[in-house]
Amino acid sequence: MDEVEVVVAHSERATLRVGDVFLKVDADQARIDVEVEAMAQAPVPTPQVLWRKPPVLALAALPGTALGSLGEPSSASSAAWAATGAAIRTLHDAPLPARHGRAGRSIDELAAELDGECEWLVTNGVLPADLVARNRQVAEAAFRRWTPVFTHGDLQITHVFVDDDKVTGIIDWSEAGQGDASFDLAILTLGHEERLGDVIAGYGTDVDLDVIRAWWSMRSLLVVRWLLDHGFDPFAPGCEVDVLRSRL
Repeated sequence: MDEVEVVVAHSERATLRVGDVFLKVDADQARIDVEVEAMAQAPVPTPQVLWRKPPVLALAALPGTALGSLGEPSSASSAAWAATGAAIRTLHDAPLPARHGRAGRSIDELAAELDGECEWLVTNGVLPADLVARNRQVAEAAFRRWTPVFTHGDLQITHVFVDDDKVTGIIDWSEAGQGDASFDLAILTLGHEERLGDVIAGYGTDVDLDVIRAWWSMRSLLVVRWLLDHGFDPFAPGCEVDVLRSRL
């Protein structure tokens, strides 16, 4: 008999695995709506939707294994990382979805959120002021005009599955929508800077490295409080705080 594996669980949502079926439980049905719609539109491999009965979405397991995990070296080959870059390019070249995703927030919205998080990190003694100030400075490069593309919006390394150097699927599309292409590339390579060259080789077009670095800093600054509040450890080796320290 298959056991129930808790893949991830916090106050907003939980994902369970039972055999070859993943069960996503989410109190916010709007997120599930976005996910189902985005998977139907995306021109890259995605999980098969088996059934949906709010608040649960059942998805078929993907073949292969995750590209890697934040805080751990990736055992995936350079070819697998390049194939991921090519898949992202296919997504970014696709017709735009109707909604704006997490990667599509305005400069004013991002700046306000970033300033608020930086203040909280320093005021509460979570991070040193010089570390926060340096990364806030690096993040400025992301505040520029960009052409919207179809973005995944949460393209963490654990959300890409590969097998035999091929992408077998991409999961977790609840933040998908129109957005900044550099955001996807940065989130994928967060904590794995040494793999950026492979990803760009597969992506096949010029990428502004300063903007990628800016998103590494911004993403890490923005997410530390959320991670702490939801039982995750951004101070673990190779994770968000180490990403911020690498900018010094």
